[in-house]
This record gives sequence, structure tokens and C-alpha cells, in this order.
Amino acid sequence: MARDPRRTVKRKPAPDKKFNSVLVAKFINKIMLNGKKSVAESLLYEALEIVAEKTKKEPLSVFEAAIKNVSPTVQVKSKRVGGSNYQIPMEVRGDKRDHFGMIWIRDAARNRKGVSFDKALAAEIIDAANSTGTAFKKKEDTHRMAEANKAFAHFARF
Repeated sequence: MARDPRRTVKRKPAPDKKFNSVLVAKFINKIMLNGKKSVAESLLYEALEIVAEKTKKEPLSVFEAAIKNVSPTVQVKSKRVGGSNYQIPMEVRGDKRDHFGMIWIRDAARNRKGVSFDKALAAEIIDAANSTGTAFKKKEDTHRMAEANKAFAHFARF
């Protein structure tokens, strides 16, 4: 079957070395600054070791639970209708859902002051797995905003 020339093929990153997980590889890419992938890898692996130490559970399962708990199902998008801007609730699909969860965890860890990034990331992953913390609050705020603007859902076109 021939490929449609107007569509781009979505590439999946290769699984990471330690856990053989595509989700972990994607998160490493989100953490990475200035192309320093090995630094991002070591920070995440150190954070996951801290998670394993503190929770006494498999670090990959805690990480996956954290991403699942923080990933939003709805978001609001701004749309101009008749001279007014409306916040329209829309469903978040597939990879985009994981993307938001990962960047919210990353940003929450970066904003924690007073500790090194690997310790802050470990704490944020544990908090997200327990449905607490800054990243989980961001998800709840997003859902609350979508719920408040439910009346404008009829403006959404798919």
C-alpha cells in the first residue's frame, strides 16, 4: 500500500537502555536540555532509583502510574466566535495526553527549589503516583476549567 504524500509518519523513539520502555525514552527527551541526552538519562535513572528506595515498589510501575494520574482527558482551547473568545472544552487524545502529563511533571520538578533536580523529580513522580503534588493539581485545574466551560462545547467542530 502506497503512503499518502501529504501525511507525515509519526516516529516512535527507541526504548531506553535500562527499562526498555518507550515511555521512559520519551520522558528522557522531555527532560533533555541543549541536546544533553546522557545527562537527562542519568537524572531520570537516579530519580527512579530514589523512587524505588522510598516506595519499595517497582520504579517503572510507579512512573507509569504517575504519568497516568497526571495525564488530562480534557483541555480547553480558545476559539473566536462572533467577536468573542470562548474557552471550548475538547478531548485530549493519545500521545498528547502523555505529553501533557510528562511536561507537567517535569515543570513541577524544575520549580521545586532547594533540592537537586533528580531528588525533586523523584518526589514529584511519587506525588503524582499518589494523586497529589503540583502536576496533579495542574490536571485538576485543567479539568475544572473544562467543566466550567462545558456550556460552550457546542462550538467545537471535529
